[in-house]
Order: sequence, then C-alpha cells, then structure tokens
Amino acid sequence: MSTSGIRNIYCIGRNYRLHALELGNEVPDEPLVFTKPSHAVVPMAGNVVELPGNVGEVHFELEIVLRIGRAYETGIDTELCIDGMALGLDLTLRDVQSKLKAKGQPWLAAKGFKSSAPLGEWLPYPGAAALAENEFVLLRNGEEAQRGKASDMLFDVSELIKYVGENYGLGVGDILYTGTPAGVAALHEGDQLQALWAGSPVGSCSVKLV
Repeated sequence: MSTSGIRNIYCIGRNYRLHALELGNEVPDEPLVFTKPSHAVVPMAGNVVELPGNVGEVHFELEIVLRIGRAYETGIDTELCIDGMALGLDLTLRDVQSKLKAKGQPWLAAKGFKSSAPLGEWLPYPGAAALAENEFVLLRNGEEAQRGKASDMLFDVSELIKYVGENYGLGVGDILYTGTPAGVAALHEGDQLQALWAGSPVGSCSVKLV
C-alpha cells in the first residue's frame, strides 16, 4: 500500500462511547480533533513496526481511516469528498499521554511519534450506509482484541468531514482517522497484529519495541 501523497493526518478522539469510558474520559459533545505528522505513517504490509520501548505502554487503537479525494467546501455533499478507506492503527504512548493530560499540554509526544500511524491497504469507499453495516476487527496473535462498527460512532462520517473541513480545512491527500472502539491495550514485543474489514484481511504487522 502506498503512503505517498498523504498530507494532513486528522484524528478523532473518543468517538466511541465505550472507549471514552474505558479510559475514564468524558464523552465529548463535539468532535475531539488532534493531528499526527505525515512521518507517522508506515504501511501495514506484513512488515515489522519499530516502536518506543522505554517510555511506558504503547496502546493499539484500530480505526476506520478515510482518504480525501476532493477538497471540502461549505455545503458540499460530504460523500463526494471521500475517495478511499482503510483500517489504520492510532498507536498511543499511554503513560506519556496521561502525563501530558495532567499538565494540560498537547498530545503530540504521545500520538505523533514515528510509526504511530500504521495504515492498511486502501479500499474503495462504499458509502456511509455500507460503511456502517460492516464490522472491523483487530486480531492480536490470532485472538480478537477489538471489534467495531461505524454505526457506533458518536459523530458519523458526514459530521466529521463537515466539522474538520469547516474548522481546519480538508484537501486532496488528507486522511482522517475516525476513532477507535473499546478494547485498547498495551502492545508487547513480538505481537502479531492483523486488521480485518468485513471478515477479510486488509493489513498486518508485527511489533518490535526498541
């Protein structure tokens, strides 16, 4: 899967109620947006992903990722903005994030480190209705770790596109991580991860802590 051409990476936090609650966070009343540098992206193509191993726990968060193929304009049909989808991991240095949150500081160190955005293969975008019907699953070492559906999002795809587009801008080459369901946990050395969309594998990698 090519990761070239990616510009801005927008991510949505706490977009699944149970995930917000499992981390002891309030459920937001509007989308919670943060960003990752484009250097965070690494393909999920059976490769080894090297992650920091000396700053506390690294948590996995599997998410539906949308690719923007047409710039957002006020009033546009948001479906026209999306030209592809994938599954991706929003990897998080959880202990680092907790310290930053306690100090009221930005999350960049916890969310934007190198290889913090492994990305599976791009698939045709099926439309919001079909997107909501299918489940996505993360397997860790062959066992189910997370399962979710777009229909469980607090803010649906159209709301996210409009919110990010109006407040920050969305252009060709931008991608949008749409939030993770419950079940996040710490990764361990040698973990084998596989992402499934509608039962089919769409990305895999193994973990090396350095």
